[in-house]
This record gives sequence, structure tokens and C-alpha cells, in this order.
Amino acid sequence: MVIVLKMALCWVVLTLVLAAGEMEATSEESIIMSRIAATIGKAFEGCREETQLAPEIMKEWHQLWDYDLDVGAHREIGCTVICMGHKNALLDDDNTVHGDRMLDYIRTYENGDDLANKVVEEYSNCDKQYKDIEDDCSRVIKSFACFKTDVKKAGFAAYADMIKDMLEEQ
Repeated sequence: MVIVLKMALCWVVLTLVLAAGEMEATSEESIIMSRIAATIGKAFEGCREETQLAPEIMKEWHQLWDYDLDVGAHREIGCTVICMGHKNALLDDDNTVHGDRMLDYIRTYENGDDLANKVVEEYSNCDKQYKDIEDDCSRVIKSFACFKTDVKKAGFAAYADMIKDMLEEQ
């Protein structure tokens, strides 16, 4: 009986150690995602003015990653995201993500190599779901809303509070 309890305790400890290691990797990827979002977010103010995004809809860029905000319900946010994507050279002329440029962009971040492929894959999967929406602003924000949900499930979503702090430091 004692041997069985010791073995069970070993399995519990091993499971906790493995889970902690997985959480640490997830946290690192979320931090990288937050850095990426903050860097892209530098273009927010100019794009918000350019697209006339009302402050009542979204006052600050970090709110896009707030899971209480239903971004998919706001076409106007999609227009602002398109503007920001172009200012960061991440979109093609047809307002779709340029996969190779996105990969290269994310790889410029420390430890971004593994994350780059995941981000492009997740976004591409979401983009395919909404490819039939003709209005670019609506398509982009629906794709982003899907992406935001999927990266949260996958464990590498950006942290809204961290993005806010990074933007305030700049």
C-alpha cells in the first residue's frame, strides 16, 4: 500500500512539474505576443484618426486584446487594424496578411521563431473561414476575433495589461 501511495505521489509531482514547464513556455510566447502587439500598436493613434474610429468603441489599442470586448461586432475596428497592418507592412494590397512578411516580422523578436509559424497558421486558418466576406473591414475584424479566441485556447494570447504597460513605456 505504501509503495502504491509513493508511486501515486511521484506521478502527481511529475505531472505538476511538466505542467509548470508547459505554463512557462506559454507565458513566454504570450509575452512575445504582447511585445508584437505593442509594437504594432504604435500606429494606433494615427490609424484611429485616419479611420475615424470613435473613442466610445475603442479608446486604446491594448483593449483589442481584452476578452471582454467583442471586437467582431465592430467593423470600424477592422478598418483601423487594416491601417495598422499596412503601416507595419504586414498586409498585401488586397488587405490580406502577407504570410512571409508576417513570419519575418515575428522572427525579429527574441525567441520568435517557433511562435511565428504558430501565429501565421492560426491567423491563416481564421482568415480562410471569412474569405467570402467582401467588405475588407468586416472580414479582417471577424478573422481577428477568431484569431484572438484561437490563440487564447492555444495558450499564447497577448496580455492586454502588458500591452498597455509596454505602450506607456515607449
